[in-house]
Amino acid sequence: MAPQENKPSSLVADWSTLHRVFIRPEDESSRKTLVKYMEQILFGLHDFLNKHVGVTEEISLVKLAEEYTDTKINKDPKKKLADVIKDIIDEIAPRAVNVASPYFIGHMTSAIPFFMVHLKAITAALNQNVIKLETSKVLSVLEKQILAKMHRMIFDFKNEFYLEHVQNTETCLGIFTTGGTTANLTALWVARNKCFPPKDDFESIEKNGYFEAMKAYNLEKTVILVSKRGHFSLRKALGILGLGNQNIIPIDVDSNRSIDLIKLEEKTKELQADKKTKILAIIGIAGATETGIIDPLPELADICETHGIHFHVDAAWGGPVLLSDKYSHLLKGIERADSVTIDCHKQFYMPMSSGMVYFKNPKALDQIVYHARYVNRPGSVDLGIKTLEGSREANSLILDSALKIMGSKGYSLMIEHGIETAMQFAKMIKERDLFQLVTTPQLNILTYRVVPKDIQEKLKTADRKERQKLDTVLDDINIQIQRIQREAGKSFVSRTRLKTSSDDDHNTVVLRSVIMNPMTNVDILDEILDEQESIFNDLETQQMIKKT
Repeated sequence: MAPQENKPSSLVADWSTLHRVFIRPEDESSRKTLVKYMEQILFGLHDFLNKHVGVTEEISLVKLAEEYTDTKINKDPKKKLADVIKDIIDEIAPRAVNVASPYFIGHMTSAIPFFMVHLKAITAALNQNVIKLETSKVLSVLEKQILAKMHRMIFDFKNEFYLEHVQNTETCLGIFTTGGTTANLTALWVARNKCFPPKDDFESIEKNGYFEAMKAYNLEKTVILVSKRGHFSLRKALGILGLGNQNIIPIDVDSNRSIDLIKLEEKTKELQADKKTKILAIIGIAGATETGIIDPLPELADICETHGIHFHVDAAWGGPVLLSDKYSHLLKGIERADSVTIDCHKQFYMPMSSGMVYFKNPKALDQIVYHARYVNRPGSVDLGIKTLEGSREANSLILDSALKIMGSKGYSLMIEHGIETAMQFAKMIKERDLFQLVTTPQLNILTYRVVPKDIQEKLKTADRKERQKLDTVLDDINIQIQRIQREAGKSFVSRTRLKTSSDDDHNTVVLRSVIMNPMTNVDILDEILDEQESIFNDLETQQMIKKT
């Protein structure tokens, strides 16, 4: 794609043109062209996706960057809408990432059901703003209904509870957010405010600030406890909330790679004995980003109840597993949480970007109420008074519609396919001599690495120092394989760093797979491993040539 030049345009920006842009296509020919391209867009760019089963075009980011250096805004219009859409389909789409490809198994972004594009288009066309009833009306009412459905999926209270709160204007069971990061931030924001109730002249941390809260309660710091696999959004949250991201206390993981309960209990008792420190929350992970592992939620709930600590569960990834009768038991204990994060754009397969946070106590969100005279006035029942975001699109409409189209059984089929295909993939990795399975999948994420036979033999007898040297060699091999495979554009796995030995301090490079696409099958996974073996063999051949 050549750099766009600022050439004179036959199109002119005037009131007549703007009027047409706002209400209708330029002419009948344009209308037909728009319909043609909208068909491609609304059906998931089928032409592109069907022709390109791979992940992206084989072109470097450096080359792409060189083609996008035009920094001037045109004074007059350059193209009609139909032409812009055609350019996107012909020039942008092939160079974007085809996350819908069944060969794309490296991240928590995947294909979405085709109808999601239609629902997103409807939501955009309605352009409702659920900050306030005046800009959303029925969408605000519908949002409270879907929030109650999700709350019931998590906490499963009696029917009377939901009849009382589903449309109660004085309570709130949860909120939609822009994603898991803002959902986690909101949960910890509520927990922080709850942690410091009024005392003497101190009214609230929200009003008086963190310094005054520490002084009123004679404290020096506030901390949260989470396993080392905790999502980095938690560090962001403590930074934003003024608590300091160094006050996230990472707890080691056990042999199952979930939080080590013995070490957690020890650290909790140690901090509780320190009268200058307050534990704000303990966080359980229901589907770690790197490994998919679920922490022992019932035991975490016991610890929190014993010590009177806010229990938050980050189920951004694993929350929808609750819809599966077959695997919902994996999240046992989540119903005892004080707050729960779930992402819609992950295993609810919604378009970017949407998250949710739920609270056991329907009055919990009262901790973060804000008003403004021009929009969310005191006494208003608008959902915007209890959300971090101001303006928000009606993602509730998409989730509500998707559940009607799919049903819980439809979602469970996709979730179960991911978990069971990941199990099969783990078995395939074990059966190949070149690979080592690092984390066995509990959900639908697993990690592994390439380990050549000669290094496998050396690792069996290596001491810690020698193992670290060998791991450094393996790191380089796995980084190269992942990069070459990614740039080739046929398939994609991601990479991260994990300990591969309990007595080793070195975090080694591992390949990470997320089996989310229902079209991904064992034959495709076999091809991906074949490609990695082929890349390794080419690398080995190159090394031999260099030596000679």
